[in-house]
Amino acid sequence: MKFVSWNVNGIRAVVKKGFMEYFQAVEADFFCIQESKCQEGQIELDLPGYYQYWNYAERKGYSGTAIFTKHKPLSVHYGVGEQTSEEEGRIITLEYEKFYLVNVYTPNTKRDLSRLSGRMEWEVELKNYLQQLDAKKPVIYCGDLNVAHEAIDLKNPKTNVGNAGFTMEERQAMTALLEAGFTDTFRYLYPEEEGKYSWWSYMNKARDRNIGWRIDYFIVSNRIAHTIQKAEIHDDILGSDHCPVLLQLKESE
Repeated sequence: MKFVSWNVNGIRAVVKKGFMEYFQAVEADFFCIQESKCQEGQIELDLPGYYQYWNYAERKGYSGTAIFTKHKPLSVHYGVGEQTSEEEGRIITLEYEKFYLVNVYTPNTKRDLSRLSGRMEWEVELKNYLQQLDAKKPVIYCGDLNVAHEAIDLKNPKTNVGNAGFTMEERQAMTALLEAGFTDTFRYLYPEEEGKYSWWSYMNKARDRNIGWRIDYFIVSNRIAHTIQKAEIHDDILGSDHCPVLLQLKESE
């Protein structure tokens, strides 16, 4: 089973920059996008053989997620539980017989950290949600999680300590999630590999110089970590300030 996750930074823009060519070439079973930045009816993607599930933000040109899948789910859920507002269209969960797929666009803490307290509430709620799902069947959790977990996950850790995406609070929330029974699939296969990033600033030719951050993840329940076959970062794919990340799992018997 092949999974792809990509923050496209606007689906209407990225379709003009090679999205369909990559989509067709990668032939994923599940293709998750974040930051679709569109409303219902603003774009029609012709994806033969795929079911499409969209979670639109109420605010135009903002946030939003979608999943394109070859496999019809047992159920589809938007948001986290019954209490969570989904005004920003940040979460889609597909349920299958043997697992849940959760696609997430985590809120950015903002440069001035004005959303840090809200972000921490989000992290607690999401962790609880993932644990509730995990108690029923394994979870495959992916998306733009807006955090570089360890120093190895960004080019300039020393000068970014305390900055959005690399605060101790955000990093500790990721640690807490992993300690609750989950595995970072890329680090599972490549625990010490440096220089592999999934996001680069548009400023100062950061991508050309590979001054980036690894903030896009596939995270799975520990009990299916042994099925990980591939965890890739497709940093040669352009069109967004993020690049796609890929996970391939061996189908369980």
